[in-house]
Amino acid sequence: MPDIIEITSLYRRYNEKNVLQNISARVQQGDVIALLGKNGAGKTTLLETLLGFAVPEQGEVKLFGTPSTEIDAREKQLIGFVPQQDELLEQMTPDEHLQLFARFQPNWDQGLCDRLCQSWQIPLTKRISKLSVGQRQKLAIILALCHKPQLLILDEPVASLDPIARRQFLTELVNIAADQQSAIIFSSHIVFDMERVANKVWLLKDQQLAWQGELDTLKESVVRLHISSSQLLPNPLSLPDLLHQQVQGKVATVTVQNWQDTGLAALEKQLQAQIRVEQLNLEDIFLELHEC
Repeated sequence: MPDIIEITSLYRRYNEKNVLQNISARVQQGDVIALLGKNGAGKTTLLETLLGFAVPEQGEVKLFGTPSTEIDAREKQLIGFVPQQDELLEQMTPDEHLQLFARFQPNWDQGLCDRLCQSWQIPLTKRISKLSVGQRQKLAIILALCHKPQLLILDEPVASLDPIARRQFLTELVNIAADQQSAIIFSSHIVFDMERVANKVWLLKDQQLAWQGELDTLKESVVRLHISSSQLLPNPLSLPDLLHQQVQGKVATVTVQNWQDTGLAALEKQLQAQIRVEQLNLEDIFLELHEC
């Protein structure tokens, strides 16, 4: 399957400071990637670099096999993008803006556009400059979705949406993902939403991708162990790939990464303890990996 995005040894700097370093990754059809990272981790910089808005200091990004800074008009039509700050034409009405955009998009789905405008209650005849922040964000999402892009990149797309609109938006993402013809990369501070849709995770930490891979594999890798022993436990415990630990006499709670269920029996024997393995959700994993 051809790569939609190919990133090779990417470096970006601002004011002589590394923002991204040695990033390598691939994106293929059917990938729905949750991009996670603390504020200032470089998520927006990475997304903008993928789209060719900036030239890497080192390395290369290819979109559809072409360097991202050299893609032509045909390839740009294959991309949908929702930035943190919309770039809508404020003197137009939503209806005028949608009609203008549709003229340049051969794959424009007017039925989807009409349905989203109705369900999201977009005031089509009101000047865009008079719309609320949430209404503007909905309009930006409609513009990104309705031309059926092969690559959809979303930078905090639901920050201003109410819970009902967020659910509708996620439903549309699920429908796009189920088609398996597109790839989606999106960042959000609402990690629960990302977990509902994503099948892969990119975790930015210390300017690098600390994790890139399947969501299910990540959730199997980072677990919390509840340890109960018949004798006093060593404090601190010495375990491989330990992120956090809390030891109180004969009981302990620890978080580890690179966990393998096959090692459970050996660890119970080593500590002379019973161990319960707790699976964590994506938000808990994100917090654990950033507090270590």
